[in-house]
Amino acid sequence: MIKNLGSAEAFGNFKEIVSQTTDIKKTPHAFEIANNIPVYDGAHLEELTANSDKEHDLLSEWTRVFSQGAGIIVIRNGIPNHSVLDRATEVFESLIDAEKEQSGGGGDHFAKAGANDRVWNALEKHGLADPANFAAYYGSNAIALASKAWLGRGYQMTAQVNRVNPGGAAQKPHRDYHLGFMSRAQMLEFPPHVHALSPVLTLQGAVAHCDMPLESGPTQFLPFSQMVEDGYLSFTQDAYQSYFQENFVQLPLKKGDMVFFNPAVMHGAGDNVTSDIYRMANLLQVSSAFGRAMETVNRTKLSKAIYPALLEAKAQGTLSARAISNAIGCCAEGYSFPTNLDNDPPVGGLAPKTQADIMTNALADQMSADALNAQLDALSQRQQS
Repeated sequence: MIKNLGSAEAFGNFKEIVSQTTDIKKTPHAFEIANNIPVYDGAHLEELTANSDKEHDLLSEWTRVFSQGAGIIVIRNGIPNHSVLDRATEVFESLIDAEKEQSGGGGDHFAKAGANDRVWNALEKHGLADPANFAAYYGSNAIALASKAWLGRGYQMTAQVNRVNPGGAAQKPHRDYHLGFMSRAQMLEFPPHVHALSPVLTLQGAVAHCDMPLESGPTQFLPFSQMVEDGYLSFTQDAYQSYFQENFVQLPLKKGDMVFFNPAVMHGAGDNVTSDIYRMANLLQVSSAFGRAMETVNRTKLSKAIYPALLEAKAQGTLSARAISNAIGCCAEGYSFPTNLDNDPPVGGLAPKTQADIMTNALADQMSADALNAQLDALSQRQQS
């Protein structure tokens, strides 16, 4: 497992890694380096995609930036047609208003309640509300190129709109999905190679739906921090949090600009200290096609079938507690995602309860099979979009 957490040596190694500078020679397609972040021109990308060799060179460059460079790219005018953006903004604002009226709106994993407005599963809601606008919006070459550079073909797009309102406080600096959504105790259950694997399973992105001057609080980044091997665990410690606050960088964005970054980059939305800017971004979370099992298993059906046997085995003492836990791990879904975060929000943590959690708790309470089945059915219903 990961060792030497909190040691002076580990912290010194962290500071050395994040003190690097970006060499413009290694990012020849960028038109500038701003605060160590390579910045690209959306119009130039359109030219590059007309030539397969040039497109390949660009994707290879971005792969290096995400893995061995700053970990972040900015694309100016990623969606140059502002009428497309403005229509999408109208859709998102309508969704925010409707959801506030129905339930008070969505919450945020890393910000205080009320600091922002969140639309979960904005991808599906956008597409159902205005298919033509969805097609024009996600027809963006910039989105496709960044996704392919890090994840290859067959990637899975998801999106969550976030509007940080005037006076909205900054997020706590963090890493993102998958391990970034776990408690420290949960992270420790995964070996070091999984900590290295997690960042290559997703790509984070954001599309600016309004101009975002620094005072509106665009995302704060610590370039190169994705290369810190123990970052999922160490970045929660006070020394690392303090270092971030003293050394983070921000770039102002214009409407239509995009930013993409390795999810292991230490980052967080900034303070919106304005009185009149409702800073809206469409947050893109793109997942690898490989994050799935080979076979389809109806785990709800299987868990219902296995539970009575586990209940009897516990009562009779024919299986140890560890054996019962092992059996649950093979029949029930042990991961919270994907889910419908409108209906299945996290309670007491960053992720909702899983089938395995529900079965484990049911056994501890000696719950009847009928009662357990009802809970599993309710979970399945909550997870549907």
